Amino acid sequence: QVQLVESGGGLVQAGGSLRLSCAASGSIFGPSAMAWYRQAPGKQRELVAAITSAGSTNIADSVKGRFAISIDNAKNTVYLQMNSLKPDDTAVYYCNSDPPFSRYWGQGTQVTVSS
Repeated sequence: QVQLVESGGGLVQAGGSLRLSCAASGSIFGPSAMAWYRQAPGKQRELVAAITSAGSTNIADSVKGRFAISIDNAKNTVYLQMNSLKPDDTAVYYCNSDPPFSRYWGQGTQVTVSS
């Protein structure tokens, strides 16, 4: 039974940085890839960044050049480094597989960016 616990969110001013962590129990790479998603109030959940077991990454155009995804296999943790944050980045951030599995969704971590 895989459990994913997100942390590292918070309130930050525009231009600031945060690093989100996704701690996983069990094997992260049972799925083909792991990813970060986000969902703003009243909007659909969207893919932000994904990383394969081979280390290849895919970054959404909206955050390309500002966000980076990485993984620490020893700690069984996936990270999302977020730099140059904008108010439009405000959302609840979740980790999951890519494509996502319903039973993997956790509580997420809130990121709020003020202008």
